[in-house]
Amino acid sequence: MNIVVCVKYVPDAQADRTFKTDHTTDRETVDGLLSELDEYAVEEALKIVQAGEGEITVLTMGPDDAVAAVKKGLQMGADKGVHVNDVAIAGSDAVATSLVLAKAIEKIGVEGGGVDLVLTGLGSTDGAMSVLPAMLAERLGMPQVTWASELAVEGGMARITRHNEAVTETVEANLPAVVSVTDQINDPRYPSFKGIMAAKKKPVEEWSLADLGVDPSEVGLGASWTSVVSAEARPPRQAGELVTDEGDGGAKLVEFLASRRFA
Repeated sequence: MNIVVCVKYVPDAQADRTFKTDHTTDRETVDGLLSELDEYAVEEALKIVQAGEGEITVLTMGPDDAVAAVKKGLQMGADKGVHVNDVAIAGSDAVATSLVLAKAIEKIGVEGGGVDLVLTGLGSTDGAMSVLPAMLAERLGMPQVTWASELAVEGGMARITRHNEAVTETVEANLPAVVSVTDQINDPRYPSFKGIMAAKKKPVEEWSLADLGVDPSEVGLGASWTSVVSAEARPPRQAGELVTDEGDGGAKLVEFLASRRFA
C-alpha cells in the first residue's frame, strides 16, 4: 500500500495574522506549523499501514519553512517526505495548488510503483476552502470519498462512514482513491522522542516546478482565478452594556433582544 498524505504549513492560529501589500497571507512574520486538520490524515495513514503493510509519503508545497510540516509527519511515523519549493508558487490559488500537488503525486507514483491512496485533511486552517480533494481527484482521474469520520481500506476498496446532521452515510470507492478525513476519525499521536530522532534519518526530497514539468505561468498570484482586492483588521470588540435589575430587568432584556431582532 503506497499512501500519499498531503499536508500544509500554515500560520499559527493563535498568532496575529496579517496580509501583505499584495493582499496575500503574510507567512513570514508569524510562526507556522503543520495544519492541525492534516494531523488526522497522517494518523489515519499510520493506522492503515500498521494494520497491514505499506509506505507513507508526506507531501507539501510552499516556501523553505514549509518543510517543517513534512518533518512533523515524519516524526509521527511517516516514511519519507516531498517538499515542492519554488519561488513561482507564491500566491497560488486552489486551482494551481491542485495542479502542483497532482503532478507531485504522479511523480511519487512513477518512482514508487503507483499510488494506492491519497489522504488529506478536511481543509486548511488558513484557507478553509476544502476543495483540494475534489480537484486532486479530478486531475488524477481517481474517485473521491470525502468527509470521512471512519475509514476502512480492504479488498481494493476504500469505505468511509460520513456523519452529518441528517443522516449517516457509507460510501465506497475502488482504489486508487482520494479520501479526506474529519477530526472525528482518530486522535493524532504526539511524536515520541524516538520518532523525533528517527525522523532525522528519513529522506525528504525537494522538487521544483521544473522537476514536475509545470510551467511557472500556470501558478502563482498572476495565474490566480480570483484575487483579494482589500483587507482590513476586524475592529476590536466593544464593551457590553451593563444593566442593573431594578425589577424591570426582564423587560429590558426583551427590549434588547427585540432591538437586535432576536425576538
